[in-house]
Amino acid sequence: MVKRATKILLLSVSAGAGHTRAAEAIQAFAQAHPAGVVASHLDVMDFVPSTFRKLYTDLYIEFVTSKPALWGYLYQKTDEADPASLAQKIRRAVERLNCRALLAAIAQYEPDAIVCTHFLPAELLSREIRHGRVQTPVWVQVTDFDLHSMWIVPAMSGYFAASDEIAWRMRMRGIAAERVHVSGIPVMPAFGEAHERAGCAAHAGLDPARLTFMMMAGGAGLSGLDAAAARLLDMDGDFQLIALAGRNEAMLASLQALAARHPGRLFPQGFTHRVDRLMACADLVVTKPGGLTTSECLAMGLPMIVTAPIPGQEERNADYLLEQGVALKAIDADALVYRVRALLDQPERLAGMRQRIAPLGRPQAGRLVLDTVLDALAPHAQGPA
Repeated sequence: MVKRATKILLLSVSAGAGHTRAAEAIQAFAQAHPAGVVASHLDVMDFVPSTFRKLYTDLYIEFVTSKPALWGYLYQKTDEADPASLAQKIRRAVERLNCRALLAAIAQYEPDAIVCTHFLPAELLSREIRHGRVQTPVWVQVTDFDLHSMWIVPAMSGYFAASDEIAWRMRMRGIAAERVHVSGIPVMPAFGEAHERAGCAAHAGLDPARLTFMMMAGGAGLSGLDAAAARLLDMDGDFQLIALAGRNEAMLASLQALAARHPGRLFPQGFTHRVDRLMACADLVVTKPGGLTTSECLAMGLPMIVTAPIPGQEERNADYLLEQGVALKAIDADALVYRVRALLDQPERLAGMRQRIAPLGRPQAGRLVLDTVLDALAPHAQGPA
């Protein structure tokens, strides 16, 4: 008799790329797991009406790009909100009404366990668990170095924290200690692999012996990358620059034009699934402090200069990195030039930042999440199919 493979369902929300990338990372670890695990990933936004999807995802992008101060205000206010307040009850009711198709899809899949990399599906399933309509264990993976109150969802089997501090804050908010696990934020297995710098550099046309900075605009290719790159290239200093424009074709074209004026110094890149190979060529990354991107940098042992953090979660991610001594913060292009110049003048400072990263990188976070969920299932393992 053959036992069927354990089925894990991963639920994310495509409001920003980080929640999706965390789920994809856990799924990638499942594909290579020796225990015979089948992991499927669903984006909640694929199961809601278009009007709700536009409100939930497009409005979020609009806030964080065009009205960051307003987003910061809302982030703080919702963090302080009483879950039992009328406004919060109405919010959850609206979400339930728009997510019925998701619950049907979950029931059809019949998972042995569910891992949520966003609080929305966790909230929906929490209510189903309380009403006895779902018996499947549900876990929550926090995807920032912060703990917003919306992540504190009742009736979950366990919670995965990005750091020791976040785990401690979970316990302070009433979560039983045995349900809290410090995993880090899951990143793709490639960020934990050994990379040979010379080979990766040769593939990208880079000089492996030359000091290399990498600039990232995020998966959407946010504006301003070309202007910041131009400022750095106008500096005196022997370094080369990798610039990732993401999916922003106009930005990539602008960077390519800039590269033509600085031959051998600027190497523009569009969207790529092998960011790890480019990071292997770098000595420092200039990036927005998203939870996933900074976790990838930590996994690769790369110090950072963080720029333009979104008020709320990214500001708190930046605070964490600064406190750990593995990042500097540049509030504008002038500050970025100043920080880079300081590191060029004091190479030992950059070396010290890299040394402090070692205990913070968690490239196996996805594997730890998966193993923890599977271990919890073991006493209740199913019999022969």
